[in-house]
Amino acid sequence: MKHLQTLALCAWMAGLPLLAAAQAESTLDKIKSSGAIAVGYRESSIPFSYLGADAQPTGFGWEICSRIVDRVRKETGRPDLKVTTQAVTSQNRIPLIQNGTIDIECGSTTNNSERAKQVAFSINYFYTGTRLLVKAGSPVRSVADLKDKKVVATTGTTNFQVMRKVNAERQLGFELLGAKDHAEAALMLQQGRVEAFGMDDILLYGLRASSQNPAELAVVGEPLQVEPYAVMLRKGDAKFKKLVDDTIATLAQSGEFEVLYRKWFQSPIPPRGINLNAPMSPELRDNLKLLSDKPAT
Repeated sequence: MKHLQTLALCAWMAGLPLLAAAQAESTLDKIKSSGAIAVGYRESSIPFSYLGADAQPTGFGWEICSRIVDRVRKETGRPDLKVTTQAVTSQNRIPLIQNGTIDIECGSTTNNSERAKQVAFSINYFYTGTRLLVKAGSPVRSVADLKDKKVVATTGTTNFQVMRKVNAERQLGFELLGAKDHAEAALMLQQGRVEAFGMDDILLYGLRASSQNPAELAVVGEPLQVEPYAVMLRKGDAKFKKLVDDTIATLAQSGEFEVLYRKWFQSPIPPRGINLNAPMSPELRDNLKLLSDKPAT
């Protein structure tokens, strides 16, 4: 047994240089040597990151990622840089960043203090808050109306945690169910399996707009918590974070950010040509000047 333990220890120590080398390789070095950058996207986070009619990723966050990729091409001297895409979920997005499967994720990911212990975030590029999606005509108009009802939130999201916290603090006694993604949660509501779907309000507006009958759904209630969205990347890579931040700062300072905002939040968007008519929030307008990556608590 002692001999086996010694062999195991030697094998572990032999692997340390390889592990250290892997950890020491920066994201830009990895991208340059491989000739490819891996971008994570969401399949139903309208209008940030979702699949369009051509089954390809599109959206506001996706366009920001595209600008970052352009910057990476210049920085690495690889105009031939390939872009590989990987669909991610609320459950696997952080592990996929940590293990190097994806290099960046530009979806609808909240930058908060807890996640910042595991990954890094860029300058914040959107601000939102948890509200409720209900059927039109529902008696549910606020969180207080959820007492003893069934509610859904997407597993692995901050919204799930917010809904659970509110349920406990206000002693509402509602049953909180978890969905694998936003599309499944919306379907549960439409099928009458739950009374409300708790999620970031801008995503709820997107899901409502893309549904077969938008008039049958309504977004209600006051925001329970204001949260910033940001590009997610690996922790401890200051050079790559600077490139990502510089890209967003350039978009903000050049006015291109506002052009993209109007395109995705104040104009008809695919696949159904719905206009979300969502004005830029005071928080976001301020951050285009501050360029802060401050997380939510």
